[in-house]
Amino acid sequence: MSDVLIIAHAERAEALTASKQLVVWLEGEGHGVAMGGVEAAAIGRPELGVDEPIPTVPDLAVSIGGDGTMLRSFDLVAAAGVPVLGVNVGHLGYLTEFEPAQLTDMVAAALGGSLDVSERMMVSARVRDRGAHDVGAQDAETWTGLNEVVLEKRDPGHTVRLEVWLDGDVFATYAADGLIVSTPTGSTAYSLSAGGAVVAPTHSSLQVTPVAPHMLFDRSLLLPPDTEIGIRVISERPALAAVDGRSAGLLTTGDELVVTRAPYDARFVTAGGDSFHRVLKHKFGLKDR
Repeated sequence: MSDVLIIAHAERAEALTASKQLVVWLEGEGHGVAMGGVEAAAIGRPELGVDEPIPTVPDLAVSIGGDGTMLRSFDLVAAAGVPVLGVNVGHLGYLTEFEPAQLTDMVAAALGGSLDVSERMMVSARVRDRGAHDVGAQDAETWTGLNEVVLEKRDPGHTVRLEVWLDGDVFATYAADGLIVSTPTGSTAYSLSAGGAVVAPTHSSLQVTPVAPHMLFDRSLLLPPDTEIGIRVISERPALAAVDGRSAGLLTTGDELVVTRAPYDARFVTAGGDSFHRVLKHKFGLKDR
């Protein structure tokens, strides 16, 4: 028997209904079940609730919600190598592959080993002591995300000046609302709205995209996945750092955000059906004519 962690959107009734049905099915099959404390209480099963970080490593995580729930799921379990099966009860649901009607069948298939697992690179960020540009220098807390790292202005109506270093060498200084460093998976998130390229999610690369740049060089930069990217605040105005929408702190003049490939990948449970370009076409409503 297997242990399954359910991560659900606690404010969506459809997600809670699907979670409750999945709990009943899993327990009927003899599997162990755990949930976040809020979700467990919301379906009337508080005894299933566990604290974060998760005390034991499950065999499978099931994310029931939208893309935000998927990001939270990988934040919880990616470091342990746990595969995540995504069920869409959100809006666009670009990261989720399955629908609620498929839930128990797909979970059964995943636990039985008949579904594929696709690995996608993640990104890490940390704040480096001001003035230190040596590759491999010791830094503070590390943040890891699936989609992107963002450093953007705090004050409305003003740009922020950001000096970018690539593998220890100065590349350029940007005057912009901010900079996005995205993974291929994150290329269809914030980076896309800022004019970045769409990159196949199983590709390995890092993409640097300026947000509303006030300069001639305004293109995205596609880099090898092992590049160390340093972004240093050189203006008097501070900048806010975020990783997949989670605040990573306020950077002031001289502070530097260091972005690299994460030491582990996200593992997506997939049925291995439609190709990337077909999914892209469907999700964005693209027409043949």
